[in-house]
Amino acid sequence: MSTPNVDLSQNGHIKIADTLFSVGGIEEFDFSRLLDKPRPLNMERQRSYDERSLHELTSGLSPRPPSRTDDFPSRITDHLEYSFSPGRRSGYNTPRSFTGFEPHPMVAEAWDALRRSLVYFRGQPVGTIAALDNSEEELNYDQVFVRDFVPSALAFLMNGEPEIVKTFLLKTLRLQSWEKKIDRFQLGEGVMPASFKVLHDPVKNNETLIADFGESAIGRVAPVDSGFWWIILLRAYTKSTGDTSLAELPECQKGMRLILSLCLSEGFDTFPTLLCADGCCMIDRRMGVYGYPIEIQALFFMALRCALLLLKQDGEGKEVVERIVKRLHALSFHMRSYFWIDLKQLNDIYRYKTEEYSHTAVNKFNVIPDSLPEWIFDFMPSRGGYFIGNVSPARMDFRWFCLGNCIAILSSLATPEQSTAIMDLIESRWEELVGEMPLKVCYPAIEGHEWRIVTGCDPKNTRWSYHNGGSWPVLLWLLTAACIKTGRPQIARRAIELAESRLLKDNWPEYYDGKLGRYIGKQARKSQTWSIAGYLVARMLLEDPSHLGMVALEEDKQTKPLLRRSNSWTF
Repeated sequence: MSTPNVDLSQNGHIKIADTLFSVGGIEEFDFSRLLDKPRPLNMERQRSYDERSLHELTSGLSPRPPSRTDDFPSRITDHLEYSFSPGRRSGYNTPRSFTGFEPHPMVAEAWDALRRSLVYFRGQPVGTIAALDNSEEELNYDQVFVRDFVPSALAFLMNGEPEIVKTFLLKTLRLQSWEKKIDRFQLGEGVMPASFKVLHDPVKNNETLIADFGESAIGRVAPVDSGFWWIILLRAYTKSTGDTSLAELPECQKGMRLILSLCLSEGFDTFPTLLCADGCCMIDRRMGVYGYPIEIQALFFMALRCALLLLKQDGEGKEVVERIVKRLHALSFHMRSYFWIDLKQLNDIYRYKTEEYSHTAVNKFNVIPDSLPEWIFDFMPSRGGYFIGNVSPARMDFRWFCLGNCIAILSSLATPEQSTAIMDLIESRWEELVGEMPLKVCYPAIEGHEWRIVTGCDPKNTRWSYHNGGSWPVLLWLLTAACIKTGRPQIARRAIELAESRLLKDNWPEYYDGKLGRYIGKQARKSQTWSIAGYLVARMLLEDPSHLGMVALEEDKQTKPLLRRSNSWTF
């Protein structure tokens, strides 16, 4: 893709040249430049979504949605010249929507539900609980999860309410410093909690935070992704507000270094990817993602890039930065080469020779071609591709995982060509990956004997349910962000309209079951907070694409000359 011309004028307005757009939509542009200059945060209270009338929200919006062949460029340049105010609430005094996307009445309901999920600690909001559903045993759904809070945090940032995000970042940072022991074994110093809850002592009239680092979790697995999400959210806060003082605090600098020291330590592994246990990420039950799951690798890559922007390059920080740069080079090459699959690569694997020895081997992981699953031959379109679920010796997990592929696009782990191919795949396989409710957490489901072996006969992860091919509305915000970054907003618009036909009516379920996502999940909680927040973030991203700068990174062109394939690698 060509590099667009984005100009920042003195009055804070952004002008994007006509060449930025193609008939196909918005091409990838230098998102980081949108918020390069720190700006004072406008804390003047403005009316939020739930306080404004539908008339105000719809006024000035384009009345018709563009198609791939619509006169997109001219209408974009007419209406995409606007002031970026980091404290501005999305939907208030915004430009005309170049997506032609009409605001929906359920936005107000979503904001009301999100605010009811707020958790307070000593009078300050510190996060949002996982779900407000009180119809069943609460388990840990009454806690604040680090990964679950991310879409909530983004919604508040986009709505000009950064204080709750700041408080959350500082409180979880304090929890990181706790001594973490499970069955007499001490966890690494940098481990972030999976979740925490506020415990009120009525006798002493005091409140304390209780953290779970995996010792109470189902399966007793520590969350690898929590630390990555924390760094990514710290960067989103900094990008949104222009306030660098939080990230520059010695405590935050140390917190980032501790997280990364766990991941950058040298060991026996010959791969730059991060070795992980099953259940260490959003796929938080046994699902055969042990080893090098795409979700963790993509989040790892994005966290490294965010840390590179946030860490001070003095003292201890300088050494960490040097290690990050080296790891990024190796990780990007490894992922783009060995985790990527398209029709040509699939055909190459189909013809692999085995038992190859020495550095000249093409089949480096000794993958047996007979292990290729039958479904992938019909699933793979002629145009399109994706990052597969896992690569390790003699094993390639060819399943599609949504979160990992979307984060790969947003972090620029995927090249522009690979990003386009991922979106082509989603369009080509809409029925399988989106169906009647966005979005499949993974595809396809595993069943029969394989399900018994891989999941341990997990009754919650039966086929097309929960993490085994279930549909998760929270993934809508990741899809929308990826669509905007790749210039395919029409895909996001179509998915959001599908979600709007059911989400509120079904009371915001955690997940949906079935091949098409037609049924509310058999054990899904209602009023699931990240389903609510994911919808709001998707909405605000599509209505005001400048928010994308919080969650997207442009391609690091400095690394490209160093990312050369080895002589033995061929496509």
